[in-house]
Amino acid sequence: MHCPYCHNDDSRVVDSRTADDGAAIRRRRQCPECSKRFTTVETAALQVQKRSGVLEPFSRPKVASGVRKACQGRPVSEDDLAKLAQTVEDAVRAVGNPEIPAHEVGLAILGPLRKLDEVAYLRFASVYRSFESLEDFEAEVALLRMERESSADLSDPPSVGVSLAATPSVKNQQDRQAGTNH
Repeated sequence: MHCPYCHNDDSRVVDSRTADDGAAIRRRRQCPECSKRFTTVETAALQVQKRSGVLEPFSRPKVASGVRKACQGRPVSEDDLAKLAQTVEDAVRAVGNPEIPAHEVGLAILGPLRKLDEVAYLRFASVYRSFESLEDFEAEVALLRMERESSADLSDPPSVGVSLAATPSVKNQQDRQAGTNH
């Protein structure tokens, strides 16, 4: 590692610590020539293979930028986008390959984006999956509704025996419809 101050091509590691939840190593170094200290951060390289075959480094900002376009006008903050990009990076790193096709990065974006904002998800999916007709949108919306209903069925607490008919406002409305007054 070259010293950023005197450009000596040697340095000594003084301290090493993990950073970013173990995804990186932060090293404190000292130059033997000028005795100045500097910090380096090491991460495992992750390359994205584009359709053209070109490899480029994975970029969280690029993921956030692509999703930001789908989130225009939606209640999604920059922090939400940063968290989503981190989630995507964690997912593609978990695959364990140093090179990952761009298509798989797109697939890794869809799940977290669906949880973040369904409208932004539809926008992103329509471009990513090349929707060509209204039927493509309808099918995706139907799938979202099905998944929402099935997750709602699983997360709904069991009924505690309260009937809507027992509540005063519903009871009064039912009486008015029946023509009786109490």
